Amino acid sequence: MTAHHDKPLFGTLLTAMVTPFKDDGSVDLAATEALAVRLVDQGCDGLVVGGTTGEYSTMTDNEHEAVFRTVKDAVGDHVALVAGAGSNDTQHTLHLSAQAQKAGMDGLLIVTPYYNKPTQTGVVAHFETVADSVELPIMLYDIPGRTGIPLSVDTLIRLAEHEKIVAVKDAKANLAEGMRVITETDLLYYSGDDGLTLPWMSIGAVGLVGVTSHVDTPRFRRLIDAMRAEDLHEALQIAHELEPVVRATMTHVPGAVAAKQILHWQGALQNHRVRLPYVDATDTELAAIKADLEGSVVSETLQF
Repeated sequence: MTAHHDKPLFGTLLTAMVTPFKDDGSVDLAATEALAVRLVDQGCDGLVVGGTTGEYSTMTDNEHEAVFRTVKDAVGDHVALVAGAGSNDTQHTLHLSAQAQKAGMDGLLIVTPYYNKPTQTGVVAHFETVADSVELPIMLYDIPGRTGIPLSVDTLIRLAEHEKIVAVKDAKANLAEGMRVITETDLLYYSGDDGLTLPWMSIGAVGLVGVTSHVDTPRFRRLIDAMRAEDLHEALQIAHELEPVVRATMTHVPGAVAAKQILHWQGALQNHRVRLPYVDATDTELAAIKADLEGSVVSETLQF
């Protein structure tokens, strides 16, 4: 909301795209293109391609690259494209990052190394090694629920000194720590929790990298625009409208599973195919998702 954040590098509303699959489980590049166009037409000014929600961890590097190129060709002239290029293996991260750069991506989303549980010194070495290897700006992805370790305040402040490390997707939900990093660095902060977009932006975050934004892109666009215009009354009303939609998408099953299911109900995807170890929602889970959506602001878009 400060002057130098008027036009954030990666945009203000980025959807972390699902990767559509065909009925046989292969990547559906035509559906990927159509989804990217739909998201941009409805208000996204950035996209994350091949991130967690894109099921990158169960895709081959060749599939990954094909998705990068497909989205680049479809919408790359209009919005910022951030490639999910992180891995728990630094060498593999370097490979994916080079692949993304070659495919014409505008930036990289690099997750904290997961499973290995390195020290903060190791985390810094990982990110700096990646940043030294590419020309693209980097968004750090801080999501201890998936990685097992948070990025500490000191680590974030240190990494902010690297010219290529410019942003953070925060899925840690510690606004006090985030406030300090926002205050002491030039890092662009993005809410990584759909339901915390308003509070994050109230302390200086520039926008959202979201999953629920697949489901109601225009309303998330309005929410972010209201916050950027400092119209808290309008933003709060929209956030309240979105609450059951966020709950439906983010609390019952993994976001990729729910987003694909709801997009299928909306007629935006032909199926809701996911790859193991993800599985389709059970009948009980589907009932809970439907219960949240019925009567919500998106209910009229759904065909159960």
